[in-house]
Amino acid sequence: MKFGITGKKDSVEVYEIARRFCRWLHERGIEFFVEENLGRSIDAENMLAESDLAATVDIIVVFGGDGSFIWVSRIAQGHNVSIVGCNLGGLGFLTEFTVDEFFPMIERILAGNYEIEKRDMISCCVVRKNGDREEFTVLNDIVINNGPISKVVDLSIYIDEKYVTTFKADGIIFATPTGSTAYSLSAGGPIIYPTLPVVTVTPICPHILTNRPIVVPNTKKITTRVLTDIQDTYLTLDGQVGVPLYLGDEVVLEGSESYVNIIKSPFRDYFNILKTKLMWSGRYENSE
Repeated sequence: MKFGITGKKDSVEVYEIARRFCRWLHERGIEFFVEENLGRSIDAENMLAESDLAATVDIIVVFGGDGSFIWVSRIAQGHNVSIVGCNLGGLGFLTEFTVDEFFPMIERILAGNYEIEKRDMISCCVVRKNGDREEFTVLNDIVINNGPISKVVDLSIYIDEKYVTTFKADGIIFATPTGSTAYSLSAGGPIIYPTLPVVTVTPICPHILTNRPIVVPNTKKITTRVLTDIQDTYLTLDGQVGVPLYLGDEVVLEGSESYVNIIKSPFRDYFNILKTKLMWSGRYENSE
C-alpha cells in the first residue's frame, strides 16, 4: 500500500504532523510520497507533483480542513485512490478525523479494517453565447452570483430541456449532497444524506418568496441561462475557481462519471458529525 501526503499550505501544524507521519511510515517500511510544495517545506525526500500523486498512490492523506480536501478531490478524480482527511482544528464534514484519531485510523487501514464511501461529483459546462465551452468537475457546489455591488440577476432554469422557472435573485447554488451542508445550507437549502444521487437547486435571496429549493435526480440535465447583463456575474466552483458569466451564457450541469472515495470514520457516523458541527441541542439518545 502506497500513501500520498498533502495538506494546507503555510501551516506550522501541518508541517509538524506531516514530518511525524513521514517518520512513522519510514520506520515501518511503508512506501510514501509527499506533494512537492509540502515536501519542500518539510525537507521530504520522496516528492511528487500534485498531478502525479493520485496516479501513483493508493491512499492520499490530507492534513487541513474541508477546503484542502476539496482541492485534493480535483486531482483524485479519475483515479482509483481513496482519501483520508485529518482536521487539525475541529471536525470537518469531509476531514472527519482528529489528530488523536489519525494514527489509530492508519493502523486500521493497514490492517484492512476500514470502509470507503463513494461521493458523486457534478460535471459543469459553461457554454458561451458564441459557442465556446469550458468544462469543470466539482465535489461540493456550483454558485452563480453577482459581484461586489449587490444586484438582482435573472436566471432561467431548464431541466431536461423543459423550462421550469426564472429565478430573480442574488444568485443560485447547485449543491451535491456533499455540499448540502455548505453555502446551500446557509441559503435555506436542505441537508441531504451524502450518498443520495441528487442535486439541490437553491436560489439566493429570491425576489419571490415562493421560489424555494428544488431537489433533482443527478441523472437530469440542468441548464441555467443568464438573462441579465450585469458586470461581475460569476460562476464559482467549489469556492476555489471563479469564471465570469455574461448575458446569454448557459451553465449546463449533469451527473459526472467521476467520484471521490472517502475513508469513513469508525468513531462516529454522519449524524454525530451533524450534531457536533451544527451544534444541535437536546439530549442524545444512545440506542445501545
